[in-house]
Amino acid sequence: MTTKKITLNADKRKVIANQFQSFYEDKVKDKLVQAKEQYDLMREKAKVAIEKVVRFHQPQEDVDTIRSMIQKYNRAGGELYEDNCFYVQRPITKVDDEGREYDATDEVHIRFNMGRNFARAYYRDELKSKGLNPDFRLSIGHDYSKRNPKYYNDESAVNTYLGFSNSSNEDKSITKPVAKWEEDFKLWTIGSSYCHSRQYKVDENTLNFFKMYNQSADNVIKEHEQMYSYVEGKMQKVRLGLKSYRTFDQAKALADKVGVVLNETMLNESSSLALSIYSPENLASLLEDKEVLTREQKIAFAKKQMQQSVN
Repeated sequence: MTTKKITLNADKRKVIANQFQSFYEDKVKDKLVQAKEQYDLMREKAKVAIEKVVRFHQPQEDVDTIRSMIQKYNRAGGELYEDNCFYVQRPITKVDDEGREYDATDEVHIRFNMGRNFARAYYRDELKSKGLNPDFRLSIGHDYSKRNPKYYNDESAVNTYLGFSNSSNEDKSITKPVAKWEEDFKLWTIGSSYCHSRQYKVDENTLNFFKMYNQSADNVIKEHEQMYSYVEGKMQKVRLGLKSYRTFDQAKALADKVGVVLNETMLNESSSLALSIYSPENLASLLEDKEVLTREQKIAFAKKQMQQSVN
């Protein structure tokens, strides 16, 4: 008896491509995970270190004095700002092109808030689990001419989820990552909100530690970039191959050789879920006036229905 071969279409090719993508990401994602873990450790140490530096130069009793003066004289009493941005420096000697020495400073800018490149790297798995694209910026390299409507849609969706963009009608009870990081660590400092106006002098060891802290954040971004570069290099070839394949058997042969788990059930999973969710009985239930189901709830509901039909 001859088994009818499954013909591939755009949707099936996308499902297969996603399996290959997950396979290649799993091979290298540990480096990004480790970079995040190392950053988390360095961050906790950096909090302790910077508080020690700031309080050495600006003792708590001075902060308390200015606070009481502000209460008595308003702005004339002085300025305080709760900050998570700091500059530390130490004096050094440099030599110019003609061999003459001159005084300079070695300076480090320390931030405990979150930049956009770092945020997309740090929250990559979470963003992908929500159906968002944390790699949109990497997909164009440095060629801004490649920005198209999809790029801007991905950018907007990611920025909104992370909290770089907000609207007045959002649920304010939800703390977004940007706000979470802003509130995670702050110190009361003497002076205005202008971070660079405060330069805290430190010794060489302390300065080098803060350089290591900054490097740990840069490593998270770097591992994200390298992960994307590796996976995309593989996927460009996979997509070309899948485009030329007509049947599932061809894709399965490739998957077997590479080591990717692929079976026919995966191709039918999405359609099976849709049929289960939108069967007359279940669709009627969904149309009732009750809480709207999220995508995750719908999938869980469909799987439950499928399991019940099997049993």
